[in-house]
Amino acid sequence: MIDTISRYAADVGLAARNLWAQKTRTVLTALGIIFGVGAVIGMLSIGAGAREESLRFIEQLGVRNLLIESRPASSDQELQQRRRSSPGLTERDVRVLEANVDALELISARRSLHPARAFPRPPQDLPELYGVRPSYAAIHNWKLEDGSSFNAADDNASSSVCVLGESAKIAMLGYGPALGKFIKINESWLRVVGVLKQQISSGSGTAQSQDPNFVVYIPLNTFQYRFFDNGGSFKDELDGVDIRLKAGADSVGAAKVVSAILDSTHHHVRDFLVTIPAELLAEQQRAQSIFTYVMVAIAAISLLVGGIGIMNIVLATVMERTREIGVRRATGARRIDIVRQFLLESIVISIGGGLVGILFGYFLSWMIARAAQWMTIVTPSSIIIAFGVSVAVGVIFGIYPARQASRIDPIEALRYE
Repeated sequence: MIDTISRYAADVGLAARNLWAQKTRTVLTALGIIFGVGAVIGMLSIGAGAREESLRFIEQLGVRNLLIESRPASSDQELQQRRRSSPGLTERDVRVLEANVDALELISARRSLHPARAFPRPPQDLPELYGVRPSYAAIHNWKLEDGSSFNAADDNASSSVCVLGESAKIAMLGYGPALGKFIKINESWLRVVGVLKQQISSGSGTAQSQDPNFVVYIPLNTFQYRFFDNGGSFKDELDGVDIRLKAGADSVGAAKVVSAILDSTHHHVRDFLVTIPAELLAEQQRAQSIFTYVMVAIAAISLLVGGIGIMNIVLATVMERTREIGVRRATGARRIDIVRQFLLESIVISIGGGLVGILFGYFLSWMIARAAQWMTIVTPSSIIIAFGVSVAVGVIFGIYPARQASRIDPIEALRYE
């Protein structure tokens, strides 16, 4: 056992010395492995970051939630046609759902408005105004940076209070403390009672694509009694209804019940959309998996090119060292010894390239996150996969030239010039 370890250690040392003697060639050969490993780690880090973003966004929406969105009419003619059969999304729908959906735990109607004026005025666009019930905070897992949410008493009294999204707070009140300060939306003054921590925006083009950080949240009764949406003539009474189901409830089954109830109250006019975040999560995970597989397959081509480079350089080395091979065979070296010598050289190149490639992968992930503003996560599994493949490439592509070297006739090798 000790003799075997000593033999392999001596062969590794010999391989390292031979590669060091051809430093430029070795580095150029290892570049394919370095870029391949780095690219695989970088692509996997993008996939892991995208999955984490998806999970955080779905958690924010709530895996036990159902989101009902109103579909605004595109014209007055379409609105009139709808109103012949459907009243649109209304408070009556909320009461009907509360009375008939057994799995329902919390519910909040939602109205929205894009203000005409705001003070202090943000430097660019104005934040959106949302009127919601106090239960909205629990439904969407609000995490507050400062202060607290408004409560049922505030809603019942139509109190002039608000909770600011992070971006809305910075845009209107700067980076200093905001609690107790007043902002003015249209003609109404609102006192800030809470500031939310940063939330994730979907950017999906759906009704949930509104950046939740750039929103001013107020009690729904305050919205109804103090604000008038003069630009929403084609909108329903409510913009949406947010529901949280009881623990263990079947979200797909509950969504079918909700859709059936609304179909009945709206007389089968599809002027609403029911979104199931749990299904959205599964769909996004499938899409991200496909994206990750494709990107890793593209990145793996670099490893393939690096393996071909290793095979090419070891074959060239075999030709240059034919006389050395003949001397070793003549002095008692077996074919397996020759195979081991050249195979170890290709493995040393792939291991060295893999280690440097891991550092390059970290750098690439950092560059992608900084330049593209994407979340990237380098996971231990991505490092193990990339490094393992690089070593496998060294073994696979080093076998052929090593076997070719072992088959050289010692007598012909000694005559080789």
